[in-house]
This record gives sequence, C-alpha cells and structure tokens, in this order.
Amino acid sequence: MKTIGILAIYWFSQILIFALIFRAILSWFPINRNGAVGKLHILSIKLTEPIVLPCKKILSRFDTGMFDFSVLLAMFMIEVASSIVIRLIYRIF
Repeated sequence: MKTIGILAIYWFSQILIFALIFRAILSWFPINRNGAVGKLHILSIKLTEPIVLPCKKILSRFDTGMFDFSVLLAMFMIEVASSIVIRLIYRIF
C-alpha cells in the first residue's frame, strides 16, 4: 500500500513537471491553436495554470524584467511538495 501511494505521488508530480516543461518550451514558438500540437499546448496550460498562477502573483512583487520565472518556481514547489508528502507517507506507514 505504501509503495503504491509513493509511486502515485511521484508519477503525478513528474507528469505535472513534464506538462510545465512542455508549456514553457511551446510558449517560445508561434503555434496554430487548431493543430494537434496547439491542442496539446492548450491542455498543458489548462492543467498547469492552477499551479503557475499563484507563482506569477508571488513573482509579480519582484522586478524580473522580461523573464517569467513562474514555471520554474512551480516546478520547484512541486518537487518540494512531493518530496515532503512522500517522506510523510514513508514515516507514517
């Protein structure tokens, strides 16, 4: 039971990080929103926006110039949160 929970949390966090990387890379290119890649980009935005939006609000207090570090901060927060939850599951069970 413990192993299944730990693996589920690990894989969920890795999927979110992959979606964030996909979102960040595709934001650099002009994409046809009606094509297959465009639809995947829209899906990655919808999946990751609840995580990225609070990071944008936090980083809006700082002057980062033309760079948007919200995706990087979101990846860091996902890694930290999944690590904490996995350690808690490991110690409790």
